[in-house]
Order: sequence, then structure tokens, then C-alpha cells
Amino acid sequence: MGQGKFGSKLGRTTSHRKAMLRTMVTSLLKHEKITTTDLKAKELRKVAEKMITLGKRGDLHARRQAAACVREREMVGKLFGELSTRYKDRSGGYTRILKTGFRAGDNAPMSMIEFVRDAEAEKAKEKSKEKAKKKAPAKTPASKK
Repeated sequence: MGQGKFGSKLGRTTSHRKAMLRTMVTSLLKHEKITTTDLKAKELRKVAEKMITLGKRGDLHARRQAAACVREREMVGKLFGELSTRYKDRSGGYTRILKTGFRAGDNAPMSMIEFVRDAEAEKAKEKSKEKAKKKAPAKTPASKK
């Protein structure tokens, strides 16, 4: 009886596929959303979710495992700083895939993969920005003599 295989080959060798997914997860961490084909987005989701889970763990071993996959040191810092705190209360489902249509050249189905944002967190961030603007002292023009 054959063993269950998981993951798509994406028409590439193993080394090419791993390198491509590492580059894509680094871009996703940097820009927080990228557009790619449906199959690549589905494969990327698996890697990205694991990276966020490593970031939430936060220990040295997890940081080294993430650094082995993520291409840029700054993105590892972002993963263990900003993103781990953003998703500390969420247990999985950190990304969403939205279908965007078909590519013009070869009619391949395209999707946008992005990190999920909490509506409450967004509102709190906007309120804090508004408060900061209100607290900033208004510049008064110098009085003329």
C-alpha cells in the first residue's frame, strides 16, 4: 500500500521548489501580501503558517529554524517581534488566499495571499494614531511686533 504524499511538486526539482518557497515566504513577511498562482499560494500557506508558529514559540531553537528558512535577517526579527505579538491569541489561520482572476499570458489562475488582520486591532491602531495627533502641540506662528 502506498504512503500518502502531500504537497505539490509545482513542476520543479526539490531544491528549486524549496528555494522558491523560501523566497516567497520572505517576500510575504516583508510585504504582508503577494500575488502568485493558486497552487503556489496554497503551498506557500503551509510554510508561512509554520513560520508564524515558530515566531510565537519564541525560543532560540525556533529562531534558528526560522532563520534557516527565511532569507533576510530583518524579516526574522519582524517574525519574532511584530507578527508574533499580532497573532499571540490566534491558534492558526494566519493567512488568507483571495482569488484574483487569470493571468494574461497563459490564463493561469492567480491569487493574492495575505496575512489576516483583526478588525479590532486595526480600529485600536487607528484610534491610537488619532490620539497621538490630538496630543501633538499645535504650532503657533510667532507673534509680530
